[in-house]
Amino acid sequence: MLHKELQNKIDKLWTDFWSGGITNPLSVIEQITFLIFARLLDIRETNNEKIARRLGKSFKRIFPQDKQYLRWSSFRHLGPDEMLKVVRDEVFPAFKDLATNGSTFGEYMKDAQLLIQKPALLVSAVTTIEELPLTNDDTKGDLYEYLLSKLTTAGIAGQFRTPRHIIELMVKITAPKPTEKVADPACGTAGFLVGVIQHLTKEYTSQQGVLTDDEGNKIYSGDLLEPYRDHIQQNLLTGFDFDASMLRIAAMNLMLHGIDSPNVHYEDTLSNAFREHYPLLASDYFDVILANPPFKGSIDFDSVDPSLTGKVKTKKTELLFITLMLRMLKLGGRCAAIVPDGVLFGASKAHVSLRKALIEENQLEGIISLPSGVFKPYAGVSTAIVIFTKGGATENVWFYDVQADGYSLDDKRTPVEQNDLPDAFKKWQQRDPQKDSDRTQKNFFVPADEIRENNYDLSINRYKEIVYEEEEYEEPKVILTKLKKIENEIFDGLNEIEEML
Repeated sequence: MLHKELQNKIDKLWTDFWSGGITNPLSVIEQITFLIFARLLDIRETNNEKIARRLGKSFKRIFPQDKQYLRWSSFRHLGPDEMLKVVRDEVFPAFKDLATNGSTFGEYMKDAQLLIQKPALLVSAVTTIEELPLTNDDTKGDLYEYLLSKLTTAGIAGQFRTPRHIIELMVKITAPKPTEKVADPACGTAGFLVGVIQHLTKEYTSQQGVLTDDEGNKIYSGDLLEPYRDHIQQNLLTGFDFDASMLRIAAMNLMLHGIDSPNVHYEDTLSNAFREHYPLLASDYFDVILANPPFKGSIDFDSVDPSLTGKVKTKKTELLFITLMLRMLKLGGRCAAIVPDGVLFGASKAHVSLRKALIEENQLEGIISLPSGVFKPYAGVSTAIVIFTKGGATENVWFYDVQADGYSLDDKRTPVEQNDLPDAFKKWQQRDPQKDSDRTQKNFFVPADEIRENNYDLSINRYKEIVYEEEEYEEPKVILTKLKKIENEIFDGLNEIEEML
C-alpha cells in the first residue's frame, strides 16, 4: 500500500507532464521510466563506490571517469537550460551503453528519446523523482504500480494492464514455485510476472518475517526465499513483447520489484523468428505460463510460425496464442490465460480443433467465466480464464460463473461489496467432480463426454441450469375489480377538486 504522501507526489508529477504538453499516458510513464532509470544507475554506481572503498578494491564503473557528469547526482544540480541540454543530448544517447553489470535493461533503451522540451518541466520531474524512495525495497515496487495504474485511469491503453485482482487469482490458481520457470509470451507491463514475485514473497515469508508499516499494513519479507535467490534473479521469470515501450516499462517494473536483470525480450512470439532467436525457450521449456494475450482479430498468416498454423489453421491471434502456450510448456506444465468468449464456442474449424486438442491431448482443468465489464471502459467483450495442464487427457472440466469481481461493471469501475473471486479460488481448491454436480450453482463439473457431444463447446451457458421461480397471479376477474375500484376513487377525487374550483 502506497502512502498518501507518495501518491500525491506521483499525481503532481503526472499533472506537471500534462501541463507541460505531454498528454499521452504511455509517453508520460515512459519518460518517467527513463528518468527513474537514470537515478537507479546513479544509486548503483554510488553503492559500488562505497563497497570498493570499504574493500579497497577497484570496480568496473557504469559511468567512465570522463562521463561522471552524466550521473543523476551531477546533472540534477544544473540550471534548467543546461540540464535539458545535457540530459537530451548526452544522457539519453548514452543510455544504451550504460547498462548495469549483467543487466539487460540497456537493450530496451537503445531508441530512448527525451520528449520533454520545456526546461521547467524537466527540473520539476527530476526534483520529484529525487524525492521518491527508490532505495526502499518495500516501497519502490508499489510506487511504480501506482504509476502504472494511471494507464487505466487516464483513459487509454487499458488493454495493457490486466486488473491486479484478476492477476492474483490466476497466479494463485497456477501456484508457481520458486524453483520453476514462468513465462508470459505477451507480457505488456509485466503484470503477471510481478504478480508471481508478489505471490512467492507472501507465500515464502515466515511468521517472524511479517512486518508492519506505519499504517498497520503487513509487509512480507520473503525471508524463506533466500535459498532460491539466484534462480529467481536469473531464470524464474521470462517475458516477451513486440512493443518497445511496453518492454521498457516491463523491465523497470521488474527491476523495481527486485529483479536486477529482467528477462524480457523484444519478440513477436507468434512469428517464425521466435524459434530461431530463442530455440530453447520456444518449446517444452516452461513450468507455468500466465497471459492475457492480445485478441484484436487477425494477423498476416504468412508471418506466423508454421508449427502453430499446422495445429490450428487460422489468422486469429487468440487461437494462435493458446497453441503457442501449449508448445512453450513442458509436459505437465500449467497455464492460466484470458481469452475472449468466442474461443469457447466459436464454430469454425480452427475453434473446434483447438478446443478438441485441449480436451483430448491435454488436461483442461477449468473455465472461469468473467463478467463483460472486467476490462471496461476499454473493452466490453466477455472473457474467460482458461486453465489447463499440458499432456494427458481430460475427464471432467470445472466451470465457475463469476458475476461480480469487487468493482462496478460500468465504465467507472468503482469498488462494490459483491466479489466472487475469493469464492472462486476457495471452490477451485475444494473442487470435486463427485460433489460439484449441481449446475444451478456458480461452480460445477461437466464430463468430457458431454462436451464432446456438444462439439467441444466450452461456454458456461451451454451447461449451466437456470432455475425459474414460478410466479402466482390473481384471477383476471379479481384484477379487473381492483382496477375498477381504483378508477372510481380517481373519478371521485376529480369531482371533489372540480367542486372546489
